[in-house]
Amino acid sequence: MTVRILGTAGPAGWPEAGCGCVSCERLRSAGEHRSPTRVVLRDGRELPPGGSAPGVLHASPDPVPYGGAGPYDVVVFDVSRPETLGRLRRDGLAGDATDVIAVGLDHRLPSMAELERRLRFWGARAVPDGTEPAGEVPARPAPPRRTLILGGSRSGKSAEAELRLLAEPYVTYVATGPAAGDDPGWRARVAAHVERRPAHWETVETTDPVPLLREATGCLLIDGIGTWLAAVHDECDGWNGGDVTPRVEEFVEAWRRTRARVVAVSDEAGMGVVPATASGRLFRDALGRLNQRLAAESEEAALVVAGRVVAL
Repeated sequence: MTVRILGTAGPAGWPEAGCGCVSCERLRSAGEHRSPTRVVLRDGRELPPGGSAPGVLHASPDPVPYGGAGPYDVVVFDVSRPETLGRLRRDGLAGDATDVIAVGLDHRLPSMAELERRLRFWGARAVPDGTEPAGEVPARPAPPRRTLILGGSRSGKSAEAELRLLAEPYVTYVATGPAAGDDPGWRARVAAHVERRPAHWETVETTDPVPLLREATGCLLIDGIGTWLAAVHDECDGWNGGDVTPRVEEFVEAWRRTRARVVAVSDEAGMGVVPATASGRLFRDALGRLNQRLAAESEEAALVVAGRVVAL
């Protein structure tokens, strides 16, 4: 099998001619340019998205079925749809020995540095235009088992948590929030989260994620810790002095002992004004203490501010 990746960018290239966005300007200042994606076989035939040849697949960004036996030696995928990798891995068409190469690179990406950060999560790599993959797959470092993503309202924390698991074959999305009910704003928010999620992910709605933490062996995305803690206060009458400590201790212990790969989202509630109500102050303090404990028991923690990620 011989394939050459003559171009790696989106249809208009990167940087795009005449575009003054920050992404294109960053690439220009680095003296780099990428041409539109072209994947060419040894005999000169171009392999379009959705096409395959012995040992190589140019994955379509659309959810189309693929024939043939896997795993492929080389998978070329559009970086705008990393969930494609999750489907391919789930279907056995991409494995640990598959060289996964990103194409379709353009100014939808803020920078090359951000691209490299995302590709580390997805077990993939970027290559220069004109690369002929040699079949040697760079070692993929083991991902952290427990990751805590913190952020304020509309900071981008949920999107960041999802991004880290997009290329995984088996993910259970654990929704701890209340049902939308008659609140149109909450319904719209829930719908946006559902729309963003890959179709092959499983969703579990629960206010008791402890059994999942104890039993799961795949990937869990818990969104989020704040809504779970609020539900626990409701169930235990914690707003009126009821004891929530046993539930919190049970959760922390399950987090500490889990064998699953877990990414959890939580609100950073301590950076704003002091809540005006006693219940608000009670919740802020309880969530702050819980966030500290989970962060201490996590291999990785990050704060998301205005969509930008700060490692903690």
